[in-house]
Amino acid sequence: MEARTLAVVLAAGKGTRMRSARPKVLHEVGGLSMIGHALRTAVRSGVERTALVVAPDATWADRLGGDAVTLHVQAEQRGTAHAVLAAREAFADTMDAVVVLFADTPLVRPATVDLLLERVLGGADIAVLAFRAEDPTGYGRVLLDEDGHLAAIREERDADTAERAVTLCNSGVMAIRGGAPTEALQAIGADNAKGEFYLTELVAIGAERSFNMVVEEAPFAEVMGINDRGQLALAEAEFQRRARADALAHATLLAPDTVYFSHDTVISEDALIEPYVVLGPGVAVGEGATVRAFSHLADTVVSPGAVIGPFARARGGSSIGPDAKVGNFVELKNATLASGVKVNHLSYVGDAGVGAGANIGAGTITCNYDGVDKHRTAIGEGAFIGSNSALVAPVSIGSRAFVGSGSVITEDVPDGALALGRGRQVVKDGRSPVKAKTTLS
Repeated sequence: MEARTLAVVLAAGKGTRMRSARPKVLHEVGGLSMIGHALRTAVRSGVERTALVVAPDATWADRLGGDAVTLHVQAEQRGTAHAVLAAREAFADTMDAVVVLFADTPLVRPATVDLLLERVLGGADIAVLAFRAEDPTGYGRVLLDEDGHLAAIREERDADTAERAVTLCNSGVMAIRGGAPTEALQAIGADNAKGEFYLTELVAIGAERSFNMVVEEAPFAEVMGINDRGQLALAEAEFQRRARADALAHATLLAPDTVYFSHDTVISEDALIEPYVVLGPGVAVGEGATVRAFSHLADTVVSPGAVIGPFARARGGSSIGPDAKVGNFVELKNATLASGVKVNHLSYVGDAGVGAGANIGAGTITCNYDGVDKHRTAIGEGAFIGSNSALVAPVSIGSRAFVGSGSVITEDVPDGALALGRGRQVVKDGRSPVKAKTTLS
């Protein structure tokens, strides 16, 4: 029978130095909220269920509840053990293992959670995740006995001088075997400097009860907690470092440190990303595609062989077809470009569908907004839109149709037709106001 596992994600911690109207755990790393990262880690680690513990005023959490994530309110914020017990109905006696994660520790890898659960399911009662710190100030210390076994975790406020010299620190993340260890949570008291119920006291109780307790270590960058904007920036830097390393395994980044990824960015094999590119949420770059320098993409699919940029912007559900070309100072918004389309210069294509092989000249815009509603433009296969044209939506340009340069098109153009929508040129000889310059001898 497959083991039943639960992740308890704590998001009801006290205080923050973010100085923001936004709740701390909704601040983003890689375009995804910290709580989003924690919940995604739980899912990707394969836990069966997730319990999210929140404060009473966390109305933002309502949309996260459901079959996979149950919400539990910690009415009083009295420490980490108190928070875990707020979710007791989620684990009770039915779970083989429970892992405790923190919403403000967003970079824990699913593989690390899997390792802790493996240790518990393999016979350990408690598995603690620790890290080494050059300066351990502010962290709880992981204390080992003379045989190297886990003996206690001491919060800094309660540690003596010798304990404060220990550099093995507690990340807060731990896995607990169902049954006796979870029952031991009930025995945790508040006999400490802050009068709170610490989850770390479970280790001391475990030592008294001869629990089998193990320690696993992770790099500090993986378990860093976030309490202020500076730490948020450090977490973002670590996230970007990971994303760049993952992409470089199969794609080319000419200047990796200048490319910015999101949590769901997909870069396929042999893609080329030039310097100073920002890839917002919802971006996929296909095999052999190129994103040229100084481009910004979000909610956009770049198909294999396509080229976008430099200095291009794509957003709002855009799709760039195979071998299509989107050039400099072009913006796409909710636009679908079929294969081989060319939009090479200085154009805006919004709320539009462009057929295969069509060419859109420089300075062309789709006028998609009438001040009240958005409307769509349809451009057929092989159509040619002359430079500096305005296509006033809703409007349809037929296959192989030709729109003369400088036209304002307000009516549909049939397949194969020529459309001209501009004023007639008038020439008045000798009427130029420009005077000839006097040449000095």
